[in-house]
Amino acid sequence: MDSSVPQARHAVRELLAHQRVPVHDELMASLLLIVSELVTNAVRHAALLSPEIAVEVSLSRDWVRIAVEDNHPYRPVALMADQGGTGGRGLLLVTAITEEAGGVYDVDHTASGGKVVWAALPLPGAATSPPPSR
Repeated sequence: MDSSVPQARHAVRELLAHQRVPVHDELMASLLLIVSELVTNAVRHAALLSPEIAVEVSLSRDWVRIAVEDNHPYRPVALMADQGGTGGRGLLLVTAITEEAGGVYDVDHTASGGKVVWAALPLPGAATSPPPSR
C-alpha cells in the first residue's frame, strides 16, 4: 500500500515518455501531483471496500487524462482543512491545478457501484476539442 503512489507516478512518467507525449516540466509535475493525490485518496479512503485500484492514462492529440478507479461507492469531497492540519487538501489541490491548466476534473460512477476520479489537462498547443472521455 505504501508503494502504490510511487509506483503509479513512475508508471505514468514512463508511459508518457514512451509515448513521446509533449509534456513540459510544469505539466509533468502537475500530472504527477494529480496522480499522487488521487492514488493517495483511493488508498486511504477506499481501501476497506476496495483493496485494489486502477490507474488509467488516456491520451488524445490535445489532452492527457489521469483517472483512478476504485470500488468504493462514495463520491470524494474536497474538504477545507484547518490551518494547522497537514492533510485534507488533496482534492482542493487537484481542482486548483486542473482549473489553472484549463482542464477538467470530475467523478463518474461505475456500473459496478464504484467510482472513477479523473482530471484531464490540455497538452501544449491543444485545440478546443473536449477532453478524452472514459
